[in-house]
Amino acid sequence: MSGPTKQELERWLQVARDAAAAAGGIIARHAAEGVAEERKADDSPVTIADREAEQAIKEIISAACPGHGFLGEEFGAQQADADFVWLIDPLDGTKSFVRGYPFYSTQIALRHGENIVLGVSAAPQVGETAWATRGGGAFLNGRQIQVSETTEVSQATLSGGNLATLAASPASWSAYGELVQQVHRGRGYGDFYHYHLLASGRIDAVVESDLNILDIAALSLIVEEAGGRFTTLAGHRPGLDVSTALASNGRLHDELLARLGWTGRH
Repeated sequence: MSGPTKQELERWLQVARDAAAAAGGIIARHAAEGVAEERKADDSPVTIADREAEQAIKEIISAACPGHGFLGEEFGAQQADADFVWLIDPLDGTKSFVRGYPFYSTQIALRHGENIVLGVSAAPQVGETAWATRGGGAFLNGRQIQVSETTEVSQATLSGGNLATLAASPASWSAYGELVQQVHRGRGYGDFYHYHLLASGRIDAVVESDLNILDIAALSLIVEEAGGRFTTLAGHRPGLDVSTALASNGRLHDELLARLGWTGRH
């Protein structure tokens, strides 16, 4: 199973960006018209915008990349044993979308074996699209980006996302609370946005305990290609079963892992 060439990655990146733009147009139209929220079997929200956006993404990628597989938020797996599998969350942050605040995005990543080799994170409603290819650097709106050079926790800005599972562990919640007291600034930007901030050097670390691979596949590569680190709270490489995340500028990562002391598996 040979890896993709630089030329293939560049071509597929453009396909992914085109697919994200098409999804963004669909999402913007439904945002203007208003949508009704439905509930999936797991009680998470879904709208017609989610479904139409994922279908558009798959049609564009399928036409350009025959033989590739898909794992999508709304329509599940298709040819999931293919050498190349696209991971798609067409509208990550549906709750935000339905409530009318802008922390939602389209997430598209390409997985080859165990590696994410391409990622696009598009949020046109806030004017930001980030992307990366393995070994090719990370970009935000066409400008190459880098993580910060902060080396001291006391000077760091930390953003927390979904933290329900962390909060359910008294020891972990206490450790997180102590960390929030010790950093320069604690915030909760959430969803895609704090990873964009991290990768572009505007904040220094992100903690989340309730997510899945479709939420962060593209973002993990963007952070890494910007010079940062992205692991689970236990310090492991994110896999398909990932449920927690610690992302940082890399310089703070080991200390943050030690301070949080997470004992969960993923």
